Amino acid sequence: MHEYQRSGRVGRAALKAGVDPKTASYYLRTGVTPEERRSPRTWRTRTDPLESIWSEARGWLETAPELEAKALFEHFLATKPTEVSGQALRSFYRRVSGWKRAYGPPKEVFFPQVKVAGESMQLDWTHAEDLGVTLGRGAFPHLLCHAVLPYSNWQWAVPCRSESILSLKLGLQAAVWAMGGVPKALQTDRSSTATHQLKRGSAARGFNLEYLAMCSHLGLEPRTINRECPHENGDIESAHGHLKRRLKAHLVLRGSSDFADEAAYAAFLGGVCSGANALRHARVAVEMATLRPLPPRRYPEADELAVRVSCHATVRVKDCAYSVPARLIGAIVRVLVTETTVVVRHDQVEVVRYPRSAKGHPRIDYRHIIASLVRKPGAFANYLYREELFPGTAFRQAYDRLKAEEERTADRRYLRLLALAAQEGEDRVAAAVGQILRAGEVPIAAAAEALLQASAPAVAATVTAFIPDLHDYDGLLAEVGT
Repeated sequence: MHEYQRSGRVGRAALKAGVDPKTASYYLRTGVTPEERRSPRTWRTRTDPLESIWSEARGWLETAPELEAKALFEHFLATKPTEVSGQALRSFYRRVSGWKRAYGPPKEVFFPQVKVAGESMQLDWTHAEDLGVTLGRGAFPHLLCHAVLPYSNWQWAVPCRSESILSLKLGLQAAVWAMGGVPKALQTDRSSTATHQLKRGSAARGFNLEYLAMCSHLGLEPRTINRECPHENGDIESAHGHLKRRLKAHLVLRGSSDFADEAAYAAFLGGVCSGANALRHARVAVEMATLRPLPPRRYPEADELAVRVSCHATVRVKDCAYSVPARLIGAIVRVLVTETTVVVRHDQVEVVRYPRSAKGHPRIDYRHIIASLVRKPGAFANYLYREELFPGTAFRQAYDRLKAEEERTADRRYLRLLALAAQEGEDRVAAAVGQILRAGEVPIAAAAEALLQASAPAVAATVTAFIPDLHDYDGLLAEVGT
């Protein structure tokens, strides 16, 4: 009709509308639209498959409108199997949906918010075991500390071991340094002890002091969502799923989910996030221009603790035991704890460094205590951390062979093997023990030491350096001059 009023030609109007000219002439003559011409159908073309149950179903919906169609249909399948068929499921869905739209209670309304560039960052953790990532072919159960800028959907993620203040320091500062600036505010949920003080039996949850100190250092205003309102963090919750789907696709394209170490995996994560951010370059550029400058240096990412070394030659850090050299028993040491490492220092000198233990698993280095154990072999049988004193498969097999040979002396003989490993090198002694076991012999320290001496490299002969007398050259030069 619009085209006919503009051109006055029925054929052109019909061509423009994609209809036959006779049809176009009819609509122009009568002035009605196809919807107005079409009358609703009031008759059925087949028997209603829900006729026997619909009145009861309507009664249930009026009493409990929150009932889901699937649950209600399963109820009828169980109670009235002869009156309803599973093939009527889709018809039942449509009937219930229509009833709820006509008579059901109002649904919750979500109100879109105005997003201001540089106003805030949302941060949260998400489990990532379903990605199937391994490190050196070993399982790597981990989380992702994930940050998003709601205006542009710029995002960054780092792997972490737990939802803790240590992983928060690492993930947040990795994100702000990656984007080169700081937004006005940082928004998190209320459920994490990394950001809040959670008191048993109390609904009040304030920010903890460490979190407030970090936000103050970075110039961030700490914010949190209201209680039982996870939709207020909707941007980051939605971004979790998008990021993990993107990571799964990139792992498939990479051809492997195995990485050499955690640093290589973190670099892969950074590359995937950078690629996603590049697709949003226009809005990202607008947001980056509003960010405030970074502070001169990062907030310390390690917790520093002062711990006294126990009489067991261990320190207790975050509910986990770590061994130190026995000479430090009774001393106060400084322990630096990060998300991935534990470093023990004494008098500003690094004494030992361990990978951060997961789930309270102790870290005991036999070299620290073997001298005392050799003097007190009876302590080995019931030693609390005995399983940590088998540094490899060869040593475990050696102990089992020694017990089978003579159980009474097995502990003492095994401890001598460990002492030899501490002196000559664990790998060399393990190779010697393996050779002894393959020969069917008993792996005692004397036999292992003999093999080590036999395989020791020959000492190179001493060669005296030739030092020429330069006066001889003076004489030659004098002869050439004459």
